[in-house]
Amino acid sequence: MKLMSTEPHTDAESRRLRESGSRAQNWQRWGPYLAERQWGTVREDYSADGEAWGYFTHEQSRSRAYRWGEDGLLGVTDRECRLCFALALWNGRDPILKERLFGLTGPEGNHGEDVKECYYYLDSTPTHSYMKALYKYPQGAFPYAQLTEENRRRTKADPEFELADTGIFDESRYFDVFAEYAKASPDDLLIRLTIANRGPETAAIHLLPTLWFRNSWSWGCTHEGCEVKPRLEAAGPAAVVTRHVSLGEFRLDVEQPAGAEPVELVFTENETDAQQAFAVDDSKRYVKDAFHRYLIQGEAAAINPQRHGTKAAAIYRLNIPAGEQVVVRLRLAAASEAKEQPFTGFDELFAIRIREADQFYASRIPDSSNAEEANVARQAYAGLLWSKQFYHYVVKDWLTGDPDQPAPPAVRQFGRNHDWPHLFNRDVISMPDAWEYPWYAAWDLAFHMIPMATVDPEFAKSQLELFLREWYLHPNGQMPAYEWALSDVNPPVHAWACWRVYKMTAPRGERDVAFLKRVFTKLLLNFTWWVNRKDVAGNHLFAGGFLGLDNIGVFDRSKPLPGGGRLEQADGTAWMAFYASTMLAMALELAQFDNTYEDIASKFFEHFVHIADAMNTLGGMGLWHEVDGFFYDQLKVDDSVTSLGIRSIVGIIPLFAVEVLEQADIDRLPGFRKRMEWFLKHRPDLGRHIAYCEKSHIGVEHDDEHGDDFAGHRLLAIPSCERLQRVLTYLFDETEFLAPHGIRALSQFHREHPFVLWAEGQEHRVDYTPGESTTGIFGGNSNWRGPIWFPINFLIIEALERYYHFYGDSVSIPCPTGSGRMLNLFEASQELRRRLSSLFLPDAAGRRPCHGLEERYANDPHWRDLPLFYEYFHGDDGRGLGASHQTGWTALVATMLRDFHTPRTAGYAQRNRPTQASAHEQNGHPAQPQHGHKQTQPQ
Repeated sequence: MKLMSTEPHTDAESRRLRESGSRAQNWQRWGPYLAERQWGTVREDYSADGEAWGYFTHEQSRSRAYRWGEDGLLGVTDRECRLCFALALWNGRDPILKERLFGLTGPEGNHGEDVKECYYYLDSTPTHSYMKALYKYPQGAFPYAQLTEENRRRTKADPEFELADTGIFDESRYFDVFAEYAKASPDDLLIRLTIANRGPETAAIHLLPTLWFRNSWSWGCTHEGCEVKPRLEAAGPAAVVTRHVSLGEFRLDVEQPAGAEPVELVFTENETDAQQAFAVDDSKRYVKDAFHRYLIQGEAAAINPQRHGTKAAAIYRLNIPAGEQVVVRLRLAAASEAKEQPFTGFDELFAIRIREADQFYASRIPDSSNAEEANVARQAYAGLLWSKQFYHYVVKDWLTGDPDQPAPPAVRQFGRNHDWPHLFNRDVISMPDAWEYPWYAAWDLAFHMIPMATVDPEFAKSQLELFLREWYLHPNGQMPAYEWALSDVNPPVHAWACWRVYKMTAPRGERDVAFLKRVFTKLLLNFTWWVNRKDVAGNHLFAGGFLGLDNIGVFDRSKPLPGGGRLEQADGTAWMAFYASTMLAMALELAQFDNTYEDIASKFFEHFVHIADAMNTLGGMGLWHEVDGFFYDQLKVDDSVTSLGIRSIVGIIPLFAVEVLEQADIDRLPGFRKRMEWFLKHRPDLGRHIAYCEKSHIGVEHDDEHGDDFAGHRLLAIPSCERLQRVLTYLFDETEFLAPHGIRALSQFHREHPFVLWAEGQEHRVDYTPGESTTGIFGGNSNWRGPIWFPINFLIIEALERYYHFYGDSVSIPCPTGSGRMLNLFEASQELRRRLSSLFLPDAAGRRPCHGLEERYANDPHWRDLPLFYEYFHGDDGRGLGASHQTGWTALVATMLRDFHTPRTAGYAQRNRPTQASAHEQNGHPAQPQHGHKQTQPQ
């Protein structure tokens, strides 16, 4: 792999990014910001019972106007979701117009909500100057009822029933619908739609490219910029002009198809069909579902003969021979940029943008001969970028209702999210999955920003800052979790992401210290919230709730425990140690520029040591189980203490809290060094958690910058070296955590030895479950009792690299356990990278483990190059599970593939260097780990 240049990238897309970042050109005004699903969300729920899935259904979505956003099929919109464009399709057999992706609601699916469509994000540049996506549309009637009924019949012990299982794709009787977008300028968007008939016979399809305004005029709200209702109107037989107060005027040009029926422009209003949605006649004639009624039900009066409204479509009636394709071209541009000949040079512009996209990614994807790896990385980035969505949720307005609408039920004032009235979300945000999770999740987003920083560093930083702004962060310091429960507690990984992105995004060695200062100040508030709210006993042992791990424990950790007990969590406590160590690293970095940060660095140094001591020694052994050699949660009920002996990633997370402090950096900060040395001298009982090493200069190039001062470093970690090795024995044991494709969330030891606890006459049980969840905790739509999860695996890899930076070759482990094959900790981290990456790479038979046994993905040329980036993966065979397009944190595979081809460096970032970073580190790569470590002070 070629290392990334330290000079600014000179390719066209990088220039556009710089122009966008400096606000010279608004290249990111338009993008894939249109949600895949708006129905069934909390923000559209105005019910008394809070059952969002039942209040606004898929059936209603074609007829009922949304309040807070819009959705569409492979669509785009501007960053405020004012004007939207997407596809609608009809194969002549479906009962409804295909305008959006279909899926099962949480109560309908045997494993919770689940999209039942086949679609793929194929490419995107970060400014969305070029984008490509694919939707596979069956030629037979879409099996809505079969999917719903069969999944309802199945139990939690059964696999999900998927679209391909219905036989709808047999004999390749489907259309491949490709949507491509290319920008000629920030406000000039070229649209190319390619419909390929993969079936054995000529097949008919109706294609309706659709343009509409988000309805912001029906509610009486004052902050939507719609004092005047927007308008679409025909401009001749093949053009639509748009008018909007804040967006301005645009024009959509529609190319007439060669050899087919002339295109027909139709218009209506993006307003609720009250008769269809509520069986109420409100006399509105032209409504949201007009195109469905016009095309499928034959209602000619459904469309506006005056050819104007707030929603318009061009109807293409196409007959496509077997094995052939039709291309449809459109162009959406600001009126001031509209061309008299809009399709002149059209395909040439696409060719240029595709070439520029290739040039952009050439320096960001491993330059190896492995085309499969490059394909996986490119599509991982595409999914990450396509999942940027406009997200709008103003809690105060949602709670009190809109002036022109009926007031919400009174119970809402005391129900969901009522204690977040300050929250004002109206931004483009990186979503976990654009259908299953079309709302942000705070800890997911932190992981998204690691691969995002490689392709769009300014967006990565702005997203991390956004969640710390006063209209997101609660006045008490808590970060919003997600719309279903803003007050839920996610793992505190935001500081780690900020620090990681800061280190990755240093242009020409100049780090963005202003960014680090801004986030550090707000993170102090959040850290304080954690200390005040989650350390109930004040003993540095934390109980954070479920912490995003859903059903990981024997109890639902977000609810009161049996007998009024209190849980001291190994993971909650370790996350806080991780938080403290990251804040320490940030404070030491800032102290290089401003010595007032030395005081706060001392505070986090001592806080980390106190937490580490509590985990290891409080009450005897803390949360460490000496016999088992593992960290466990503890349940406290009155005076009794029960160690919950579950071997899960809860006991692995303490390994994450590890920081290496370079002595040379400490020496540059005399105030911090003095306080640290005083602490170590006067608290030797706590100092045992700090190890010191000298670097041997044997075999290491001389460091001209630091000279002989660069002679040692200190390790802050929860486990001692001996305890670390004991935990790693479990971690790399193939009969425990180590799977063919990564680290399991639960040891398969519990396959034969389930953990059982009786409390208040009830059995509480944890079994090894490598696939879909078999419990109803959190709706049963995710499982942490066996499968492989990318974010946790990524943090394991990074922790191993930091331990290696300290211990070097002095510590080696058998990998796998019992194999006799000894690896140092860096080599062990690389082994994990290899196993995780293999989820998406075809084996000798062409099978990608993520696709399970589905033959099409192995043998069919129209399917086999389409990896899916799932939420999590089967602990035994690697089959993808959960949300099928959760490319957000699973896009970490792109980072893993990049780092895997960087010898001896991987993802480890040297923690506390001043601005003179190495060329390698400046571009997101760590400094070379040193060798020949000699431990001079045992832990």
